[in-house]
Amino acid sequence: MTFMEKAGQVERKWYVIDAAGKPLGRVAAQAAVLLRGKHKPTFTPHVDCGDNVIIINCAKAVLTGKKLEQKKWYRHTGWIGNMKETKYATLMAQRPEKAMELAVGGMIPNNHIGRAAETRLHCFAGAEHPHASQKPEAFEL
Repeated sequence: MTFMEKAGQVERKWYVIDAAGKPLGRVAAQAAVLLRGKHKPTFTPHVDCGDNVIIINCAKAVLTGKKLEQKKWYRHTGWIGNMKETKYATLMAQRPEKAMELAVGGMIPNNHIGRAAETRLHCFAGAEHPHASQKPEAFEL
């Protein structure tokens, strides 16, 4: 018989991923797996069974190839004709946490489970984070 985990039975752990010197996409992919709960043997597709993830040193994450100059982030203000674009070189210099959040957000489902998982993602540009009291485990890629 197949095991189906209930929403009340989920035990959430805290993980810390250090992004220093690692490709942004590889770190984001691993964070997406942890947020979704796919690394657990009790994974259930229709239940939000993921863990909390802290990503530190987002500013030191690496974009390979020419992505730093060529890749762009597009957003719309809501006004007609106001599509804004930002190069990743600017984004990584000013808001590296946003670049990591965008990468992880593109790798989780676009539904209520994915939105709940995004709230458990905590990105920080430096090595310090305020979640030490949760006793997070270091996660190696």
